[in-house]
Amino acid sequence: MKVKTSPKNRAVLGQLSDMDLRLLKVFKSVIECGGMAAAELELNIGTSTVSRHIKDLETRLGMVLCRRGRAGFAPTAEGQRVYEETLRLLASVDAFRSSIDDIHHRMGGQLEVAVFDKTASNPQAHIGEAIARFAAEAPGVRLSMHVASINAIERGIIDGSFHVGIIPAHRNSRSLAYAELFGETMLLYCGADHPLFGARHQGLTWAKLRAHSFAGLGYHSPNMELSHRARLARVATGFDQEAIATLILSGRYLGFLPDHYAESFERHGRMQAVAPQRFRYACRFVSLLRRSPQPSRATQLFAECLAAAHGE
Repeated sequence: MKVKTSPKNRAVLGQLSDMDLRLLKVFKSVIECGGMAAAELELNIGTSTVSRHIKDLETRLGMVLCRRGRAGFAPTAEGQRVYEETLRLLASVDAFRSSIDDIHHRMGGQLEVAVFDKTASNPQAHIGEAIARFAAEAPGVRLSMHVASINAIERGIIDGSFHVGIIPAHRNSRSLAYAELFGETMLLYCGADHPLFGARHQGLTWAKLRAHSFAGLGYHSPNMELSHRARLARVATGFDQEAIATLILSGRYLGFLPDHYAESFERHGRMQAVAPQRFRYACRFVSLLRRSPQPSRATQLFAECLAAAHGE
């Protein structure tokens, strides 16, 4: 038996208009800011106007997108799906605009660049120099910088929500094109309250490290590969370097961090490298672009600026 949809529950959205895109952009900002009041500054419009736009979008789509009240703000299950589809739609719209710019042999629009965290303090990373080159050559392009996990950056490049990614090399995807950029040294650290802090490390081996609790990254990465290979007991999980550093500082866990990032903790006596000549590994950072469809001229230029900055 065919179930009829009542008119009030049926979405009235037919063809997308410029107003629909504007409402979706407002909705995206509200979700990412965590509420309507929080999105007020981002959107530069009043909270009452933001609320009206969300209500208009809910009417257009025929569904409730978010809950707001004393319990706080949260997207509904339908709202979360609409948010994910909005990201894909806006990425496609931006890709279309970039393609039109390419046809006209000009560069404009928005370029979304995603970087793995804690690269700014790496003396081998010259991402800032690459940005300066790019801004000088493509002043009409608006640049957005994101910090995300390896997996999130790879997914974002593949689905088009990011245009250029910079991550530690770990495994290659046939959908992506890679170019080597710079290196990073990862050392094993313990916090000031850990039994190994200030102790003699001469007889410490990988096998003996297994007696200590280890904090590692919770997704496929050089960190995870090494911890599996060394059979370290990962009993705490972090999803970025800041989380690993916090776990190490608790004094309960060992963990690997970039030496340039951990340097300030060491200088203040809050952390210590454990036998740094023995317990270490090297990371190579790469840029990644989507192979198909062909990246825009702005995307290709940014990749060239990265290569030039690190080649020097």
